[in-house]
This record gives sequence, C-alpha cells and structure tokens, in this order.
Amino acid sequence: MVVNPESLDFPRRPGAYLFKTSDERVLYVGKATDLRSRIRSYFSTNPDRVMIPELVAKSHKIDFIITNNPSEALVLERQLIRQHKPKYNSMLKDDKSYPFLALTNHQVPLIMYTRHPPNDATRWGPFPDAGAAKRVVQLIRRYFGIRDCKELLPQGCLSMHIGLCSGPCIDPTGYNAQVKAVIRVMNGDGKELLSTLVSDMELQSQKMEFEQAGKTRDLIGAVQTTLRQQVISSRFYRDIDAIGFSAKGEIAVISVLHAEDGVVKAQENWPMVHRGDIGETVARFVSEHYCERRPPKTILVPTPIGEWLESWLSDERDGAVEVRVPLRGDLATLRKLADQNAEIQVGRQMRKHSGSLEQRAADEGAAILGMASLDHIVCFDMAQIQGEERVGACVVMRKGRPAKKEYRTFIVKSEAMDDLRMMREVVERWLKRQDEWPDLLLIDGGKTHLSVIRKLVEEHGISDRFEIAALAKREETIFRTGKEPIILDRMGRVMVHARDEAHRFVNTFHRKRRGKKDIGDPLESIEGLGAKKLQSLIRNFGGRAGINHASLEQLQNTPGIGPSLAKRILEKLSQG
Repeated sequence: MVVNPESLDFPRRPGAYLFKTSDERVLYVGKATDLRSRIRSYFSTNPDRVMIPELVAKSHKIDFIITNNPSEALVLERQLIRQHKPKYNSMLKDDKSYPFLALTNHQVPLIMYTRHPPNDATRWGPFPDAGAAKRVVQLIRRYFGIRDCKELLPQGCLSMHIGLCSGPCIDPTGYNAQVKAVIRVMNGDGKELLSTLVSDMELQSQKMEFEQAGKTRDLIGAVQTTLRQQVISSRFYRDIDAIGFSAKGEIAVISVLHAEDGVVKAQENWPMVHRGDIGETVARFVSEHYCERRPPKTILVPTPIGEWLESWLSDERDGAVEVRVPLRGDLATLRKLADQNAEIQVGRQMRKHSGSLEQRAADEGAAILGMASLDHIVCFDMAQIQGEERVGACVVMRKGRPAKKEYRTFIVKSEAMDDLRMMREVVERWLKRQDEWPDLLLIDGGKTHLSVIRKLVEEHGISDRFEIAALAKREETIFRTGKEPIILDRMGRVMVHARDEAHRFVNTFHRKRRGKKDIGDPLESIEGLGAKKLQSLIRNFGGRAGINHASLEQLQNTPGIGPSLAKRILEKLSQG
C-alpha cells in the first residue's frame, strides 16, 4: 500500500529519514532539521523536485532516526546512503577509496603512495587522479631525495645510486631539512620557504660552506619546479575551494578548483548522478567530499547549501569555514572557471556514456526486478503453422546487447502441438546443454507459461540458479512466481527488446524452414496476418478447412483478429 500522509507521525526534531518499499528496499535517504515539516513537503500539491511524485508512488513506508543536531543528521544520512545506495539519491557514482601521499613518523621518514596511510603519518589527499599522485611522489623523490624503501640498508640501494634518494641510510645529514621542506611545499608554504632557503644559501656561501650551499641551491630548484606547476593567481586566493557544476540530464560533474597562497594548485572532477536539484546535489557532494579531508577556510558554491552545512564544515575544520556564492570579482571568476571545467567534463562523460546505453538499460531492468544484475538474459519464443514446422528459438542479451553468436534454434521433435508443451521441450533441451546460467530466463507468454517452465526447472533441481519470468504482450506485463505482476515502462526496455528479438528470430527461422519445403499458404500474403495470428485462426477453427468456411463474424471473434483484418481474410478466401 502506498504511504498515506494522514498516518504519518514525525517529531519536530533533526534526523534522517528513509523511503522504503514493502520488501524493505530503501528508495531514498534524506536529512532534515525538522522531520515533520520535511516529510510533509513530499506530499504537497506542488513538489519542489520532479522525482518526488514517482518516489512517493513507489514507497510503502517511511522510517526515521532522530539525531541531536543537523550536523549529526548529515553524517547519518551519508552513512545510510553508502550502506543502501538508494535509487533516488543524488550520490557519488562510486565509493572506492582514493590514494594518499604520506610521510611516515619514522626517525628517517619515508614517502608513501597508499590508499591506507598509517594513522601517525603526515598525509595529503585523497587524490582522485591516481596517476597525478604517483607523479608527485616521483617529484618528491627526484628533487628532495626522500626515501621510499621500507627499510634502511647500510650499503645503500639502487634508488640512491640513480639519484632518487639522498641516501639517509649512509649519511642522514640534512635529511630532516629535506623532509621539512617537502611538508612545507605540500602544505602550500612554498614562497615563504624559497625566501628562507635563499637566505640560508647566501649565509652558507659567506661561511664558505660551499657543499651545503650547493645542496640548498638544488633544494631551491626543486621548490621552484613544484611551484611552476601552479597556475592562475590572485591575491584573494587564500585557502579556497571553488565548486563548479554542470549537468545534462542525469549525468553531472562537479569540478573543484583548490586555490591557496594566491594560486590555483589543483583540480578534481567528480562524476555524479543528478536528480534535478542543484542545491541537493552540491550539498551531498560537499558532505561526501569533506568528511575525510580538512575543509578550506572558504568554499565557493554555485547555489546556497544551508547554514547548518556551513556549521558542520566549521566543526570538521575545527575553525571557521565561510561558504559563499560570489557574484563579482576574482572569486566569482574562479568559481565560473570551475563551472567551465565541469561543463567540459560533462561533455566527456556524455561521450563516454553514449557507448553504454545498453548497459544502462540492463541496469534499469535489474532495478525494476530488484535484482543485483541483468547482464545476461536468455529469452525463448515458439512458432508453428497448422502443426507443421514446429520450431523454437532463444536469443541472448549480454549487458543489454544482442549476443547473436549465442542465439539458438530448435526443431520440435515430439508430437506436441500446443505452445506450452513445445516450449517445455525446447527449454529442457537448452537446460541440458548449459554450462553457464543467465541472470534471467525470459519466456514469451503469461502466467501459464511461467508455471510450466518453473515446474520444469524445479524438476531439474536448478531453481536457485537464475530468475524466471514471463512477458505478456498485453500491456507489456511481466510475471514472476510469488511476486506481483509489473507493467513495464521505459525502464524495462531491455526485457521488451529481448522478447521482440526472440519473436523476430524465431519467425525468421520458421519462414526459412517453410521455404525449404515449398510450403506456401495464400493467407500469408495478407497484410497484418503474421505467423502468430494465423496460428490463432487454426486453433480456433481446428484447421484450414474450418477457416475456409468461416463467416465474417466468426473471423472477427478469433483472438487477435480485428474487423478490418477479418474482411481482408474473407476477401482472400473468396478469391479461391
């Protein structure tokens, strides 16, 4: 039963809420400062998001968990989304871990590229671009001589001999200074460090410590090499993240430009699923993005995201965080640049997704059926005329695409004349040949066809290997044992396509078989009268002789034969 808004009783407290189906599947997770007001807004006559009517129609209950404050509700919401991956939430498309760069807390620290940095290490990241993170490690090793070996070797190592390590295992002199230089550069203190290093080099030269001055000179070169990779500057850029957003349909990208010490230092792009509300998508990203990293002092966003989220960011930083929507000046220019980056990335995502429309159709079909995957479908259909050339066929869909090399045809060997027994025979022969089971065995038919094939599969003891469903053409209804019928819409197009492809394939095979035996029937030339409808006529009248003597009214009463088609059949029969 669909949720009745009159029966809802929610407290006026902050918390998280979950829209669920009758089988406890979570469709949507949200958070609120006032649960009662927020939930009631979903049942208003003018909902603020396009997806809300569909969400409410498919939900059977709404659960909630109260929290002490909106910040805790935000954290709880994020955890619930990661756990349930609800269909209607705007969320990051994957929750994989990203690599960090870390300097260990050893007496002689080593640099690490890792997805699981030690708790006591100084770390930077996570880096969504793993390749970029690896290049930073190479830069640190080449120009700062920081070791990456797991143990100190008294005789040195290959990295030392090729200039990728300063060799602290043999002579640790100056190594701590190099480590501090790396930390300062990675923390954005490069310009201040350069001034200090230049002063140190001049002082060392005055003291005639030329060897040490040479090392300091090389260190200055390393810092300059790193800083040259930072472009776009302004005196207003002081520890800022600019968030850009662009979307085409459900495909969206959020681009983050990080600026510090007057320059833009990094860019990250995050693919998103967008459900029409920019504020919600950006707020969800912000809570996800900064839960594992320290927020900057200022965050520039394309649209307001709420004071409570700004308060949560301040708590995460352990200091004030300002969230702004700049309208003019350098900060607005920076944020618009982030939008431009996001727009470019959306174009790339669209091109990337253009080749995976079939996969998306398969994923949508799996969601309708409540299955983990629908990447492998086998669909059966049958054809015959006047009890002759009784044939069947199955088609295979892999990730939404026809796998034509796996199509199979069958000639019915038994004396069976009806579709049910013929299909049972064909499916049983298919079962005996299989060494790989599909996600779904789909039958062209209704409840009776489903019952017959389900019983057959149970007899073979493999009912737990795959799902079985029957797809009836009337209203495109799909039937499954023990579950309510589903009328398929656009989201179920992969199953409709499989059924139509099976129908086309078996009829093509049937025509070839009849052509080989020179079997021809004048009625087949009638427009609109295909193999299925001709088969229906034969069943209704008991054979071709009965059709020849049928009246117009009798023809019209045959299942699948309308008035206009009945007239064309009668005209053809009268011509002899």
